[in-house]
Amino acid sequence: MFFAHLAIEKMLKAHVTRETKDVPPRIHNLVRLAKLAQLNLDPDQFEFLREFNLYQMEGRYPDDKPVSIDLGLTQKEILRAERILVWLKTQL
Repeated sequence: MFFAHLAIEKMLKAHVTRETKDVPPRIHNLVRLAKLAQLNLDPDQFEFLREFNLYQMEGRYPDDKPVSIDLGLTQKEILRAERILVWLKTQL
């Protein structure tokens, strides 16, 4: 899940760079990046990014409390991540 978060983060940073003509900030918060990129997210996209922020912690801070997820949730979240990545690509 961390790598799915990372893919979305990098795509959002591409949008930030396009919008600001500058290097994106060294942050990992997907919602903040989407706002900096001035993307028009629908409520479901916004909520997904807000919830998906949880997964950036496990890869960067492995000593923190691990996120507990099951296979069904993982498959669902990966599909949602794929959909938002496709949408973000069409917006570039």
